[in-house]
Amino acid sequence: MTVLNSLVVFSTISFLFFGISCFLTTYMRQEFVRYGLTKQRELIGVLQILGAIGLSFGYVYLPILGVVSAIGLSLLMILGFIVRLKIKDTLVLAAPSIIYAIINAFIAIALLKSL
Repeated sequence: MTVLNSLVVFSTISFLFFGISCFLTTYMRQEFVRYGLTKQRELIGVLQILGAIGLSFGYVYLPILGVVSAIGLSLLMILGFIVRLKIKDTLVLAAPSIIYAIINAFIAIALLKSL
């Protein structure tokens, strides 16, 4: 398995988990209250799920869909990082969002080069 394969699988599984958690867990509901994004929780969950599905489907069948999905997930995580800084979370708490943004940016670039 290549690094790109591993990152796509990791990102897909992560965002499916995070997206589904937005709908099912009390913890995520509470986190979105803390973020000040209560009304956006379901939209963000849907975007994460769609991004994960688009990333995996695009990686296997339609690379441009993978590129668009990876860019979307990267942008979503950059916005998440900004929200974390805005609510004065520590860098340790904010770090996962920027790491996911970098991972998905790498995926987008790698897939774009393969077109």
